[in-house]
Amino acid sequence: MDARYDVRDIDSLLSPSLLFFGEIIDANIRRALELSGDDPSRLRPHVKTHKTPEIVRRELAVGITKHKCATLREAQMLAEAGAPDVLIAYQMVGPNAGALAALMAEHPETEFKSVVDDIGAAEALGAAMQRAGLTAKVMIDLDVGMNRTGIAADESALDLYRALTKIAGLEAVGLHAYDGHNRAKDVAERNRACDDILAVVRGMRDTLEGEGIAAPLLVMGGTPPFPYYALQEDVEASPGTFVLHDGAYGDGLPDLGFTPAAILLSRVISRPLPRLACLDLGHKAIGADPAGDRGRVLNVPGAKLRGQSEEHWVLELTDESTRDSLKVGSPVFVCPTHICPTVALHKSAHLVEGGVVTAEWQVAARDRLG
Repeated sequence: MDARYDVRDIDSLLSPSLLFFGEIIDANIRRALELSGDDPSRLRPHVKTHKTPEIVRRELAVGITKHKCATLREAQMLAEAGAPDVLIAYQMVGPNAGALAALMAEHPETEFKSVVDDIGAAEALGAAMQRAGLTAKVMIDLDVGMNRTGIAADESALDLYRALTKIAGLEAVGLHAYDGHNRAKDVAERNRACDDILAVVRGMRDTLEGEGIAAPLLVMGGTPPFPYYALQEDVEASPGTFVLHDGAYGDGLPDLGFTPAAILLSRVISRPLPRLACLDLGHKAIGADPAGDRGRVLNVPGAKLRGQSEEHWVLELTDESTRDSLKVGSPVFVCPTHICPTVALHKSAHLVEGGVVTAEWQVAARDRLG
């Protein structure tokens, strides 16, 4: 196992437990800055992966002052952590519009923005802001090929942006484009897709500005295309997974240069057969997507992950020496394939620095607002 994951004092830790490795988190943040030309103004990291104020404060400490989130609870956590600029990359609908107004009133020191792709939702948000005596900054959410959210990046989006400038209670401030489908392993292929997307988004901005309509902000991308967008001086890049990273991106996109910083501590709870060991690590403790390999065992050579249920995960031990050495109670370290849903399954994470547990961090934004 990589020596960076050595933990000397695990006997008192319950299992399954989530471990955050502080030195690796810091190194991943430094790597993000390096990819951004050491210009933190180009960064707007997403907090969806870690959901913890402590990591936000580590980013603030190195000059990263702009953040992105998906939920109102994440936005609240960011404000409580001292983040001055928060983009909620989610359209406010129903009572969420009023909840955003309340959050803005509660935290006037933080500038909140959200995204819209529908005129009705925009009008409702504007009305909620008027009732609260506030003005909300909004960005158009563009669908640039993922077909999940957003309005088509064509004249319809321009018409919506023009309409936003006339809605009381709203201020249009730019364009948001998330190309989550752009995750080609080949860097050149990934970058060519970014070229095409960025040309469309810049063209829309230029059209608006040619009409005298300000659209100063371009917020783009996730973790896979991050190295490309981070080099664009007129773009705020918004990676999320990078700070903890995971097995999927580590194996699939090695060019990113990040290291998994979150590992699960499990233990053997049964040896039903000489070639099998059962862990206390079911899919209630590790992200259930993707189907198939949901993690990689770090400290058991030859281990193959087999059947998993809610609280159990069976290993097949292909290495005969491991069959003899792995006992009931033995610790097993697993790197999750998908860290984002894994973190959300845990109330807290143990911080490991210098090989010892130094703190327990609450996953503060894992729940919903209210």
